[in-house]
Amino acid sequence: MNKTIFKAMAVSAAAMAAMTSTAAHADTAEAVATAEILQQVTVESDGSALNFGTIVVGDTGGDVVISAAGALSACDANLVCSGTVSAAGFDVTGTTGETVDITVDNNVTLTNNDGDSMTAALSGSDATLVLAGGDSFAVGGTLTVGDSQADGAYSGTFEVTVDYQ
Repeated sequence: MNKTIFKAMAVSAAAMAAMTSTAAHADTAEAVATAEILQQVTVESDGSALNFGTIVVGDTGGDVVISAAGALSACDANLVCSGTVSAAGFDVTGTTGETVDITVDNNVTLTNNDGDSMTAALSGSDATLVLAGGDSFAVGGTLTVGDSQADGAYSGTFEVTVDYQ
């Protein structure tokens, strides 16, 4: 019986030594996992269109400029500009305090029902915004009216893109 007890003690001692030596070579560390969630950024028209008003053209064309503030800021001397003008307006929503980049198409082509066209170069009021709630921006432009431009109601669409920096 002494031999059995001695054998059991030897096996127990060997097992303890194996566990102790394995634990002596192991180490642990911790790391932090993080995530930041942003509200989806959205942009919508506020319902106002880029409106160049009513233009009467003679033998030569010219430019009509609507500022991003919505004012008629230039009408070439060979044109007669009248009527209501406005900049296109857009509302932006997203996470407060975050910065967004605003991209506006470079130009828009306006066409009438007969397929006649003219082009307006576009300019936004802002290239970036820091969101604070109730955020908006506007787009104005310079419409180039051709010599003896055909009459008619002209329209076209353009896009704006808003994205987090």
